[in-house]
Order: sequence, then structure tokens, then C-alpha cells
Amino acid sequence: MTAKSRTLVTTALLAVLSACAGAPTATTAPADPISRSATPSASASTAPSETAQRPTATQCAARIVDKMTPAERVGQVVMVGVTSGTASELAVLRKLHIGSVILMGNHSDGTSGVRRLTKKLQISGLPTPLLISVDQEGGLVQRLKGSGFDTIPSAKVQSKWSDAKLTSRATRWGRQLASAGVHWTLAPVTDTVPTSVGTKNAPIGALGRGYGSNPDVVGKKVSAFVKGMDAAGIATSTKHFPGIGRVIGNTDFTSGVKDTTTRPDDPYLAPFAAAVKAGATSVMVSTVTYTKIDPDHVAAFSPKVIGLIRGRLGFDGVVISDDLGAAKSMASVPAKQRGADFIKAGGDVAMTVTPALADEFVAGIRSAAKNSAVAAQVREAAIRVVTMKIDQGLVPCR
Repeated sequence: MTAKSRTLVTTALLAVLSACAGAPTATTAPADPISRSATPSASASTAPSETAQRPTATQCAARIVDKMTPAERVGQVVMVGVTSGTASELAVLRKLHIGSVILMGNHSDGTSGVRRLTKKLQISGLPTPLLISVDQEGGLVQRLKGSGFDTIPSAKVQSKWSDAKLTSRATRWGRQLASAGVHWTLAPVTDTVPTSVGTKNAPIGALGRGYGSNPDVVGKKVSAFVKGMDAAGIATSTKHFPGIGRVIGNTDFTSGVKDTTTRPDDPYLAPFAAAVKAGATSVMVSTVTYTKIDPDHVAAFSPKVIGLIRGRLGFDGVVISDDLGAAKSMASVPAKQRGADFIKAGGDVAMTVTPALADEFVAGIRSAAKNSAVAAQVREAAIRVVTMKIDQGLVPCR
């Protein structure tokens, strides 16, 4: 099942956001919670009994997850950075039953070289195959290069193209990722950088990573990118919710970064809604603190922020954290607490780009899951992850 079957944005949200951002109002209601892959309705020529016997991806995922040990479930909800697939990196993945990885470092050996790495990651002994992700945005953020990979221009350049051209190019880039054994690009950047901030915005504006200062334009461009990747069978992640375009500091290198402007009904959320409507597979949450949404928690640890994704965006797919490992914004938080706090806030995949912290992430989540309510959240998150694996063709649904 492709990303086109995934949850659409709620009518109420788009009505509010469209009034602010000038986007057309949607008329499609969201699907039921925890069911991105609902079974299609039986047609007049299809017997109801045949339809009833066909399980949804979510139903299959639930069966798979319920057969896992508690440790295996926890592993599914952690993403670990991998650079070259060394024996020690692979050992961590096996030992902790990790569910997904992000390719770190810069790989310039083309699709054939990356394919050698991704084949190493097809390791035995895991409850389900690894989801393999990468930051492949374009411009200054393109991890995979060389023969077989186009040089992808920045989002700033992409924003000048027609939507049709961007979709076509994204399809081409996605096919290149697929040929290298990658399943998931952690893109597109969906943050709107106001002209009043511009290049003072360290994480996006200064690096040319954004699609512009108009939320309506940003929404159209990220939608075009998502549709192109989806056509190539590549999962996407709209990021960094609820937006890091208004801040000055970069959370990778700066602690205590705050956004004092963004509201729960902010027009700058409209591009994220558009990306979800276009079929984005996942939503990445930032590690900025949004004082007008939840002044007491960084976004990744905030039930209020993640609640906006589930409620206002109507999205019930995978919610992934921005890096909780090496990021300076996390330095004051004990490593064992980071993954657990993200899952408790309602997230699904806690990312550490630092493999050395994987043990502590897993240990923290396992400890927290001694509480039955947290254990239920881990199960729910694992089901979403395995549903995504089924949708990506990594796990059969029977």
C-alpha cells in the first residue's frame, strides 16, 4: 500500500489554516486512529466476505508486534545512526533489536557503494527488517552522492520550479534512493522562514534549506516533493514540526532554543498539513521549546505538541523525533530519559545519531515501560512502525 492511502488532514484544521494561509479547504475527514492502511470498501462486484477476510496493514502489524518480546517492541521504536556498517554497529542493532537506522557521514561512492552498505544492514536476527533512512534534501544536506545520484539543488532553488517539475525530479531522486536500498528520506523541510528573520535563522534560512517565506508556497512545494518520492516508493518525513523557521539558534549546536511566536492555530502549520494531505509518511518533531504551545517542554517531549499532530493534523502515522543523541539541545537531559520521554509524549521513533547512546535509549524506554500505560504506548508506536514497514514492502501482510 502506498502513502496515498494514508491519513488526510482534518476538515476543521484546513478550514482554520486556509483562512490564514490562503490554501483551499479540504473536504476529506481523517481516518480512525492507528489505521493508516484501512481496508478499501467493498465494491458492488466484491463480496463482503472477501473484503472482511483481507487484513489491513495495521491489523497485520498488530499481530506481528503482539508476538514480539517486550525488548523487541522497544527496539522497534528506536532509530540508530550507522556510518559504514562496521561489526560493532551491526552488533548494536542485533543486540537491541533496533527497528530503523539513519545513514550518517557523507557517502560519495554512488548508488553501488551505498547499496553495499545497505546490504550489510539486511542482517539476520532482527524481528523485522530495518527501515533505512537518510537526510537527502539537496543543497548542503545531501548525504548520498556520486555515480547514480543526481546533485540535488537546495530547497531554495527547488522552490523556483513548477510543482510538476519538482514532483518529476523528486520521483527521479527517489528511484535513485530505492536503487541504493534506501527506504526513507527524512525530508522535505517544511519550515517557513519569515523574511524578517531570513538568514539569521541558523538551521534553515542561513543554509538555503527552506522553500520560502510564504506558508502557502511552502505547502505546495513540500506537497510536490512528497508526491514525487511517493511515486518512487520512498517514504518521507515532513520536518521540523511545528516549525523551526522563526528561531535563531540551531538545536544541533545550541541549547535552550525557543520559539516565542508559533501558536497552536498558527498559519505556519499549514505546510505541515499540506504535506500530510499529500501523503507524507512521517512527521519529525523538533527539539525547540514553543512557549505559546508548551513552555515547559521541548517539542519532542511535549504531549501538547505531538497532540497537535494527532489531533489538528489528523495524522496517525509515524511521528519521529529530531536527533536526541548528539544534539546540543539534549545535553542537559540524561540519555536514558530521552527516548522514554519522547515515547511518553506520544512519539513513535526516538532517534539517536550516536550509536553509543542506543543502549541507554533502549534501557530507558524498557524501564519506563514497566508502567502499563507506557507499555501500551510502546506497543502502539511499534505497531505504527511495523505498519510503515508493511507499506514499504519490507514485511508481508497476510
